[in-house]
Amino acid sequence: ILAFLADTFLVLFFQTPLKKTNTLIAQMGITFVNAYVPSALCCPSRASILTGKYPHNHHVVNNTLEGNCSSKLWQKIQEPYTFPALLKAMCGYQTFFAGKYLNEYGAEDAGGVGHVPPGWSFWYALEKNSKYYNYTLSVNGKARRHGENYSVDYLTDVLANMSLDFLEYKSNFEPFFMMIATPAPHSPWTPAPQYTKSFQNVSAPRNSNFNIHGKNKHWLIRQAKTPMSNSSIQFLDDAYRKRWQTLLSVDDLIEKLVKKLEVNGELDNTYIFYTSDNGFHTGQFSLPIDKRQLYEFDIKVPLLVRGPGIKPNQTNKMLVANIDLGPTILDIAGYDLNKTQMDGMSLLPLLRGDRNVTWRSDFLVEYQGEGYNGSDPTCPGLGPGVTHCFPDCVCEDSYNNTYACVRTLSAAWDLQYCEFDDREVFVEVYNLTADPHQINNIAKTIDQEILEKMNYRLMMLQSCSGATCRTPGVFDPGYRFDPRLMFSNHGLRARRFSAQFL
Repeated sequence: ILAFLADTFLVLFFQTPLKKTNTLIAQMGITFVNAYVPSALCCPSRASILTGKYPHNHHVVNNTLEGNCSSKLWQKIQEPYTFPALLKAMCGYQTFFAGKYLNEYGAEDAGGVGHVPPGWSFWYALEKNSKYYNYTLSVNGKARRHGENYSVDYLTDVLANMSLDFLEYKSNFEPFFMMIATPAPHSPWTPAPQYTKSFQNVSAPRNSNFNIHGKNKHWLIRQAKTPMSNSSIQFLDDAYRKRWQTLLSVDDLIEKLVKKLEVNGELDNTYIFYTSDNGFHTGQFSLPIDKRQLYEFDIKVPLLVRGPGIKPNQTNKMLVANIDLGPTILDIAGYDLNKTQMDGMSLLPLLRGDRNVTWRSDFLVEYQGEGYNGSDPTCPGLGPGVTHCFPDCVCEDSYNNTYACVRTLSAAWDLQYCEFDDREVFVEVYNLTADPHQINNIAKTIDQEILEKMNYRLMMLQSCSGATCRTPGVFDPGYRFDPRLMFSNHGLRARRFSAQFL
């Protein structure tokens, strides 16, 4: 089993920069066109992949140690039960990790690079966040420093070479699992020298939500400056182009590994997954660049899979999430999923093309804002709590950028319902059938009964765990709505994130 995890993708990823990936994985297998993350930020999303759990169950809420990102608490409570740990201990797999793990991995307060999470036979993890040069790797718990010589230090190529070595020298008597997590196309968007001139005419997509004011949206969106300055537009276009350039090296990595599997005679017996930990926005609603918002451009990701029993050139429209990856890989390995506490579902029936599969019609999106106690010195007028502010004082995050959503996709509805835990208790609702770019918030005009049902469903999902996260959604035939529970002292209560809930 081979899993590729690239950082912060745009959903249009395989249309131009990743042609080899498209040919070698998508055209040889299945493309999930409705794949999502339950939290559009690196550390919470990666924790969901590893644990198969929603953020409210693995308790990683943002990219900081205080937010449980690679903290000692995470190491004690969650790491021993990740799917790689189960693969190694219970299924006899030799396991290999190379690349970016969690944003605060290697922090001195959490064991430094000497900490090797349980479940990994071979460990080549990047210290802290994304870099391309001048970084430190934990090589099975020993620090290895890299400089800025392209031929030996460019991280995407280093990961490729380590992975090829593993495939060359691994045991042929045990099944293997590889997870290769390239920082590309994450900032600082440093392309390989041979690709610096690529895509010179490429710019960020100008969809209908590009560089418009996000009216009827929560305050963090409303504070964006519209229209954006020319310098902001130039910056985001340049970032978009560089991101594509960095992906060309990822494309090369995938080609090398697929060819190596073919030479080894293992390609036809290997499942290959390709995905990302979150989306990315470039100018939508006048937000220059980042993620961590609730909209499609941030929560939707690519997911391609090829492998035994998967027919080529398939497209699947089922609603899937990254919490499904762990259960799927364990299912492939023959592990009894009833022994786990994972919230996700195995994709194996979908991969095999089984008929009459009962599947979800909704899932939960949740995020707790990341901010600072002090004011941003470049934007003092905005007060304390905001963070990731651009020169035009467009801030991408704040303490009270805290929300939860139900994303619904059924035969009759393509809907998103969101509640904010802020002073406004703001609600956003989008009908994506009529409004795919989520321009019009219909919270004040949609049928009141639907609002009540979605509010109730949100409370259920915010308090779900394991099998209760897989109960029928609002538009499933098996859904049961009891409005009395919404107002009962003994009924469900929405789980509100707070800085203290860890």
